[in-house]
Amino acid sequence: MSTELNKQEGSSALHTLPHVDGLTVGIVCAEWNDQITGALLQGALDLFAQEGYPSENITVAHVPGTVELTFGAAQMARTGRYDAIIMIGCVIRGGTPHFDYVCDNVTQGCAQLNATQPVPVIFCVLTCDDMQQALDRAGGALCNKGTEAAEAAIKMAHFARNFCH
Repeated sequence: MSTELNKQEGSSALHTLPHVDGLTVGIVCAEWNDQITGALLQGALDLFAQEGYPSENITVAHVPGTVELTFGAAQMARTGRYDAIIMIGCVIRGGTPHFDYVCDNVTQGCAQLNATQPVPVIFCVLTCDDMQQALDRAGGALCNKGTEAAEAAIKMAHFARNFCH
């Protein structure tokens, strides 16, 4: 019973987004794997436009790679100009431990920002075993995780305005 109820509530919640007056969002996007990060970014921008948020309220900044996302998001958070920040990146597993180090670094960095900054930081970093998994999650067969990140940014900005101030 509760599992079915949760499924129903979860699916309807994705389609019902609150409106946040004057919403401003900072997006920091990694250039590495730009075929994927570009598609994720476009998914986020499309959702904001669909929900009626003007493009001038969305600031996009690019950094070289996924590890640099934390620094970029931290700088955006320090300005105090944003209601939410989205970190967009993509790491694809290779034959060395580098994948693990990058994933650990950006995950811990995002968690630290969420614990220490007054603005929600949304984690939109794909960590995939291969390029096909990344393509599927960047608007391909499965979804666009950038769209989901934009939804999370709206919901968390709403949350912060209503419960944190």
